[in-house]
Amino acid sequence: MGTTLEGATGTWEYVIGLEVHAQIISKSKLFSGASTEFGAEPNNQVSPVDAGMPGMLPVINMTCIEQAVKTGLAINGRINLTSVFDRKNYFYPDLPQGYQISQFKQPVVTGGYIDVDLEDGGTKRIGVERVHVEQDAGKSLHDQAPDSSYVDLNRSGVGLMEIVSDPDMRSPEEAADYVRKLRTIVRYAETCDGNMQEGSMRVDANVSVRKAGEEFGTRCEIKNLNSVRYMQRAIEFEANRQIDVLEAGGSIEQQTRLFDVAKNETRSMRSKEEAHDYRYFPDPDLLPLRFEQDWVDGIAATMPELPAAKQERFMAEFGLPAYDASVLVAEKENADFYEVVAEGRDKKLAANWVISELFGQLNKAGKGVEDSPVSADAMGELIDLITDDTISARIAKDVFSEMFETGKAAAVIVEEKGLKQVTDTGAIESVIDEVMARETEKVAEYRGGKDKLFGFFIGQVMKASGGKANPKAVNEILRKKLAG
Repeated sequence: MGTTLEGATGTWEYVIGLEVHAQIISKSKLFSGASTEFGAEPNNQVSPVDAGMPGMLPVINMTCIEQAVKTGLAINGRINLTSVFDRKNYFYPDLPQGYQISQFKQPVVTGGYIDVDLEDGGTKRIGVERVHVEQDAGKSLHDQAPDSSYVDLNRSGVGLMEIVSDPDMRSPEEAADYVRKLRTIVRYAETCDGNMQEGSMRVDANVSVRKAGEEFGTRCEIKNLNSVRYMQRAIEFEANRQIDVLEAGGSIEQQTRLFDVAKNETRSMRSKEEAHDYRYFPDPDLLPLRFEQDWVDGIAATMPELPAAKQERFMAEFGLPAYDASVLVAEKENADFYEVVAEGRDKKLAANWVISELFGQLNKAGKGVEDSPVSADAMGELIDLITDDTISARIAKDVFSEMFETGKAAAVIVEEKGLKQVTDTGAIESVIDEVMARETEKVAEYRGGKDKLFGFFIGQVMKASGGKANPKAVNEILRKKLAG
């Protein structure tokens, strides 16, 4: 179920389709040998091909094609054994050739799907129409001088995968989960780093509204969204804008729009072009791509374990609940970290510590697991100290906080601070005797039937022992002594 919108004339429904532009992980560009490294000085990574110099011929970088095939396999798509590069003609200052080499009728991948999570705990399958490969344009800079615009062609010619969904999403939340799931998939497949802040993944959202059960309405495309949160806000604003227009008796013009983050609104850029406006035709400088099925099968055989399969394995083999498994596989680095911690240990206990303690501290510090001051091996050693009764779980939390702050090993902190758990039953009995001698009235009340006081005595004994008494031993000995 999606989220509906209430208007003056009744209930409306979102219709959302997304076009995700994912930069292909490759050391060189799609049709030239220029570097794709991020952050270089403007116009320092531009070959004559990227600059559109006369007589320059593109040469296909097959690494980029292989990456697109991997992505298609990862989203359960069909790999087309013949695909064609086309020229998409339009004119803009940062497009030196006056056209973009892309794919239209015969892309590398058609079909596929991504399953998104619903609020009720279920899933919904979002169809993928196609994945095609194209070259990126350059970047226009309008804020470098008061009377000029600059053009940086470093990005010109970088390989992109455009992953086009079906219009199957019915809420901004579904759209957000789709992008997050797709980002996770391409990161696992190592075909795109998914870094939206650096522009490695950008989203164009096609949004329309309709009354439930009616035909699709006219859509507007919101361009270049580089944040999941901003995408959700843009979709919500645009849907409400369209409802206001329709309920006032107007009609929606198919157009391209931008999202103004500061004003939290979309605004028109231009009328939305149709395919024929781009005058697509096969690029005469590039022969059709023709694959052998054996080549595709070879790529399929090298595919890594993908997030859905990893989640199923964590649930089936490790006995983790669906929630824990989904949190752990959301980022490949997180899943890898957890598997090191869990190796040879209680899988659920390891998951609890990674999710609650590690992720909690990392979130507070604004860090990812790759920057964790506590390594997976060090965290595993802390869990070993709990399972062998060296320290209690409560004390372990304090130890972990210090590990996170100082980078020290758990055993070192425990030794330095004298935190070893007291398991000597004689010493525990002595503490219990002291507490019972001090609380004679409550002992009498407990023996008179106030069973709930047992928790009070546990607390008093743990306090008197500085939290170091073994809780299981305290429970057993205390129960016997109170029974009289």
